[in-house]
Amino acid sequence: MLLTISHVTEYLYSDPVSYALQQLRLTPKSRAGQTVLNWNTQISGGSVSLAYEDHNNNRVELVEIEPDISRVEIRSNGQVETSDNAGIVGAHGGFAPLWMFLRDTDLTAPGPYIRKLAREHKPDETVEGMHALSAAILGNVDYLTDTTHSATTAEQAMELGTGVCQDHSHIFISVCRLVGIPARYVSGYLMMDGQTDQVASHAWAEAHLPSLGWVGFDVSNGISPDERYVRVATGLDYRDVAPIRGVRFGAHGGNLDETLVVSIRVEQ
Repeated sequence: MLLTISHVTEYLYSDPVSYALQQLRLTPKSRAGQTVLNWNTQISGGSVSLAYEDHNNNRVELVEIEPDISRVEIRSNGQVETSDNAGIVGAHGGFAPLWMFLRDTDLTAPGPYIRKLAREHKPDETVEGMHALSAAILGNVDYLTDTTHSATTAEQAMELGTGVCQDHSHIFISVCRLVGIPARYVSGYLMMDGQTDQVASHAWAEAHLPSLGWVGFDVSNGISPDERYVRVATGLDYRDVAPIRGVRFGAHGGNLDETLVVSIRVEQ
């Protein structure tokens, strides 16, 4: 499948910026199940000062924002050819060792609710076991927007009983690591049925299974990624793969009020 993707992020600041530096993880790479035919990132109000591959093998661009401006626009777009690998990514790669994906983070650390879920639905190291875990998570945490945010932990979402794809992924990762299965967070894009325009990128999780390597599981949709999905970045949790993150200061060194507008289009 040939997918065309456009991702526009606009920042509006309350006062002119004296200094800002941002990390972009917006560029997909050619990997199992996807071939990037072309990709371009344009920045209004700043420029790329450095680009590199991070320890998770993600493409990172460091953007320095021009001083004394109040608006920044980051526009990424391109075409990716995809195929359905039933979510199988395969052997582990990158600089980070596999054992690192057993490590808890602030967003994925298990508490009483997640430990109870793991006891009741302890997954084995099979695709069927992972899908059963996904179904159990979705049965306990309804997909509902505006009830959580980017700093919500897996345990908090479990206790609340609602969340979005980020929360489902963090819970899945937390349970897997708790029972000794390496797991990681994935950011990317999903072509939705009947919906071209979106206001956020998508997220899912991958577990490392002995017979297959890394395999993806989209808990929110109850499936493994197919040809409608494009992987962009992987990491221990959302903070490792956030499309854009950074620091900024106002004219007198203080923080600024910021308005963020995101517009995404994914279409065949």
